[in-house]
Amino acid sequence: MSFRYLHTMLRVGDLQRSVEFYTKHLGMRELRRNDVPDGKYTLVFLGYGDESKETVLELTYNYGVEKYEMGGAFGHLAIGVPDIYATCEKMRAEGVKISREPGPVKFGTTLIAFIEDPDGYKIELIQRG
Repeated sequence: MSFRYLHTMLRVGDLQRSVEFYTKHLGMRELRRNDVPDGKYTLVFLGYGDESKETVLELTYNYGVEKYEMGGAFGHLAIGVPDIYATCEKMRAEGVKISREPGPVKFGTTLIAFIEDPDGYKIELIQRG
């Protein structure tokens, strides 16, 4: 039996705002959308490649719910970027909240930064290559 990690789901308070954030600032594309009026929710799947081969992000909007409590168990999403400093400068100019400035991880050499999406979810940016 073979397992594969399919997606991570985040509940969001404003679906369009969140889709724009992930597509504009993180370069994802909308792969599919499923509106379920009887269930009063909409799902949007975003990613960098074909969902049959790549792990994706599922955004869930429950009609009428504008805000969620963050809770203490969830940590962050992680996205690889080619140049952490240039990426953060571009995002800062576009109004993205940088919650941890780019630089080496504590006690290591990997270059990271943290940003937040419109709902406050933390996203770690990791310099790759």
